[in-house]
Amino acid sequence: MFCTKCGSPNDDNAWKCVKCSEPLEHTLQPGQDAPVKVRNYLVPAILTTICCCVPFGIVAIVYAAQVNAKVAAADIEGAKALSRKAKVWCWVSFGTGLVTTVAWVIIQVFTAMAQVKK
Repeated sequence: MFCTKCGSPNDDNAWKCVKCSEPLEHTLQPGQDAPVKVRNYLVPAILTTICCCVPFGIVAIVYAAQVNAKVAAADIEGAKALSRKAKVWCWVSFGTGLVTTVAWVIIQVFTAMAQVKK
């Protein structure tokens, strides 16, 4: 496949030109389906693991890491299911981290108020 902007040759599976980084337009052959993109939620999973709740974030990372392999194996429904699970566990990790942080702040405030009264 050749880039329409700079004319340089690219791999048939490439989505952007290796020379000018221009997005490539793929022409589908008759009977060929368009490539499916399924969001893997890997970045949110890593961020919630680091910033919120490690155990639930690791579960999100495990599910997110499997999405691209399912897409490559043409198991789109399996990839979508893993993507949904990764998204849910990202939110569980975020929510747990948020609740834990709020509870910790409340405990610290009450502890400080109790020591002031002494």
